[in-house]
Amino acid sequence: MAPKVLVSDKLSETAVQIFRDRGIDVDFMPELGKDKEKLAEVIGQYDGLAIRSATKVTPSLLEKATKLKVVGRAGIGTDNVDKEAASKKGVIVMNTPFGNMITTAEHAIALMFAVARQIPAADASTQAGKWEKSKFMGVELTAKTLGVIGAGNIGGIVCNRALGLKMKVIAYDPFLSEERAGELGVEKVELDELLKRADFITLHVPLTDSTRNILSKENLEKTKKGVRIINCARGGLVDEVALAELIKSGHVAGAAFDVFSEEPATENPLFGLPNVVCTPHLGASTTEAQENVALQVAEQMSNYLMDGAVENALNMPSMTAEEAKVMGPWVKLAEALGSFIGQVTEEAIETINITYDGVASEMNLKALEAAVVAGIMQAVNPDVNMVSAPLIAKERGIQLSKTTQDASGSFEGYIKLDIQTVEKYRTIAGTVFSDGKPRFIQIKGITIDAEVGEHMLYTTNKDVPGIIGKLGTLLAEHNENIANFTLGRTDAGGDAIAMTFLDTPVKAETVKALKDSGLFQRVIPLHFKA
Repeated sequence: MAPKVLVSDKLSETAVQIFRDRGIDVDFMPELGKDKEKLAEVIGQYDGLAIRSATKVTPSLLEKATKLKVVGRAGIGTDNVDKEAASKKGVIVMNTPFGNMITTAEHAIALMFAVARQIPAADASTQAGKWEKSKFMGVELTAKTLGVIGAGNIGGIVCNRALGLKMKVIAYDPFLSEERAGELGVEKVELDELLKRADFITLHVPLTDSTRNILSKENLEKTKKGVRIINCARGGLVDEVALAELIKSGHVAGAAFDVFSEEPATENPLFGLPNVVCTPHLGASTTEAQENVALQVAEQMSNYLMDGAVENALNMPSMTAEEAKVMGPWVKLAEALGSFIGQVTEEAIETINITYDGVASEMNLKALEAAVVAGIMQAVNPDVNMVSAPLIAKERGIQLSKTTQDASGSFEGYIKLDIQTVEKYRTIAGTVFSDGKPRFIQIKGITIDAEVGEHMLYTTNKDVPGIIGKLGTLLAEHNENIANFTLGRTDAGGDAIAMTFLDTPVKAETVKALKDSGLFQRVIPLHFKA
């Protein structure tokens, strides 16, 4: 059956057609996002939900979304999506951070011009029949210093445009390397130096705990007298009350804001102040940007629902369609390794270390880690998936670590799990052969070669004669058909294990008979995803 997507906000017909062309059943109901009760009634039918800003994806809506796999936001901001609740429900949240980069950067430059030359006030005055030429004395941008807070995608474009205006550009960004700063043609500085030197300051960072109020009262007071502040990024980055006071005092010469701490902004401390330019969150409001993000979200959601590719996800590692094809067997292996640990471990897990060897170490490790943790968690909660598992592990206090190494041994690569509980230490390793099928290659330090099947039986025993025959006899007596069988041991008379691949789930009476035989230390029926 084809995946089903609901478009509950306004997307272009071209974007909707992308879903249809990819074989997805799509319902285009652009007004539904405003009707939360009706949306809640129908959301249970859909695998995907494509939205803009009108639709609110709340915990209560997600409870009704029993089939939902992905929410795609046409735009960069996802304040209208409860990402933690979505993660717990295993729903991927995607946005489209690149579709409106140029538009937002251009708006920041436009606002910088507007506040430098007092254009809105001059326009209003002139159209009112006044001719106040001497009142609107502006400043040139040429040779002025622009301080850019956040030199990522949008900030980088602003830097480029500002250099074209012959401005001196300095940038504060903890993640900006000296090499990248050189490529951009900007000077990398610390925040205090930027505040001290900049004639104009523009912000291009997301709103996080570390960036909230980054231009606080204290930092605003450190700025150069006559500075002008531009914010086209996110409300909450600037202390608007403190900024208003500094504008009134004359320390700050002006400000241009497209975003506010509370939106819709019907009132704000900045409103009505001299040389303050305000626009209603227009950063992405161009015909080109709206079309770009609509097309992008349709492509991303289609790629995920049809090919398993994860792009621009906020709560799961991204994985391209090409990566998905190559990594598919390795993701399946990682999940199977985790599933084995989850099914044989009864105590609470405290730590998980994942070793990636050879070719495995060159893959998308975040995706493989998510698959491992999902496999472990599914033993107690089948609804857990690669999205929700890392969050659940974090909530349970499980410590995750990883090790990477060059190829060792006889395999091109492998994945090994080492887990520690309060009482025990367990280890398992696996690889993917050329046929694309995952194999278990080591359990408890014992070398094996076990194909991973949907229905398996794991047994441990002391290495004594007759065990294999007895195992086969008991399985036959209970009409259990063996598809494959693998065993291994530490040494003669030592610890031994067997992995038996069966055609059907192991019956409870079979497990009881094996335990009652007294020959096996552990008898554990296993189930792995087909």
